[in-house]
Amino acid sequence: MVMAIKDMMAKRAAEEIQNGNVVNLGFGIPQKVLNYIDKEKTVFFHAENGILGAGPAAHKGQEDPDIVDSGCVPITAVKGASYFDSADSFGLVRSGKLDITILGALEVAANGDLANWIVPGEVVPGMGGAMDLAKKAKKVIAITMHTDKKGVPKLRDRCRLPLTATNCVSLIITDIAVLKVTENGFLLTELFEGHTAEEVIEKTAARVEVSENIRIISYNQESK
Repeated sequence: MVMAIKDMMAKRAAEEIQNGNVVNLGFGIPQKVLNYIDKEKTVFFHAENGILGAGPAAHKGQEDPDIVDSGCVPITAVKGASYFDSADSFGLVRSGKLDITILGALEVAANGDLANWIVPGEVVPGMGGAMDLAKKAKKVIAITMHTDKKGVPKLRDRCRLPLTATNCVSLIITDIAVLKVTENGFLLTELFEGHTAEEVIEKTAARVEVSENIRIISYNQESK
């Protein structure tokens, strides 16, 4: 069965999560990652408002108004979940206890800088916990479309938008490829089926090194 590209991106991100990890998911595509966790893995999902052990979104009619994610979306809680106040929640984040955070991105720089909270001139509620998550998680994965709606590259030599955090992103998953952030900049390691290294280079506003062994991720959930 052919899978929608945003779901493919989320599924690829889920591969980075290991058994026993403590993970925080950002808004948008990252929230889909919950749907693709291997059933054999025990993963503890954290929400900044004070839950460790967050589960998938609650089915309609089964919502509990006291169990919501940091965006106030009704969710479920897995067996053994714990609840605490926001001070303890951010204490967990700032003490480096998060193994992985998966965040959306407006721009990512070749050195791992992340901009994901504001476009100048637009009204936004604020940065939220993104700065703490990006700086303190052991691994930061950015998941985003490769270009914006106008075709402007989101992966750049330097971010033009206000930064969320510096030198934090280690892996980027876009709708066409997977790239690592290295000391030399972007390294292309994987392509979604139907896309090429030349396309990635053309749509990236920075130098891209190409791995010798490129993995092709298939839309039918099978990898070559």
